[in-house]
Amino acid sequence: MATRRTTTKPPENTPPAPLVCSPCDGSGMVAATVRVGRKRRPVGQQDGICLNCLGSGTDPNA
Repeated sequence: MATRRTTTKPPENTPPAPLVCSPCDGSGMVAATVRVGRKRRPVGQQDGICLNCLGSGTDPNA
């Protein structure tokens, strides 16, 4: 009887890390300037959802 051949398993393919969205740097939030008055002067900033990745933080074009 012949000896049994042993083969090694191929290495598992790990998926690449998702690319980070550039406008929000992966946080999903961007700063939006708040403007008030007739002259529309800026008074501060508030957080808004990133319209590029829709809050997921990953690059949609990847």
